[in-house]
Amino acid sequence: MPGKKIDFDLVRQIALALPGVEESTMYGAPAVKLRKKLLACPAIHRSAEPNTLAVRINFEERDELIDADPDIYYLKDHYANYPVVLVRMSRISADALRDLLGMSWQFAKSSTKSKRSRSPRRAS
Repeated sequence: MPGKKIDFDLVRQIALALPGVEESTMYGAPAVKLRKKLLACPAIHRSAEPNTLAVRINFEERDELIDADPDIYYLKDHYANYPVVLVRMSRISADALRDLLGMSWQFAKSSTKSKRSRSPRRAS
């Protein structure tokens, strides 16, 4: 694949350009989050292939990505119940990664809003 090597440094760089995204950790691994909601981190479970990124997206989009390009996107049983897609960083392009992180940002943004809207309001 021509272009810049995809690693977590590039993931971090792309993600931090999105509004409100911060560096964090997830189970001791580096991560990027929006309002404490995971966007992406290295997949650390032993079932994941080496050099895999875990990206938080909704289940429908995950299934579409895996169906469209199983050489890049995949899933292991450990991650099946979580809104996460596994990404082979050696096979994804920077443009596809940017789009995927944008999808993750939208998903995190919408799930944060929906929780806020369900919270009871204080009486003034």
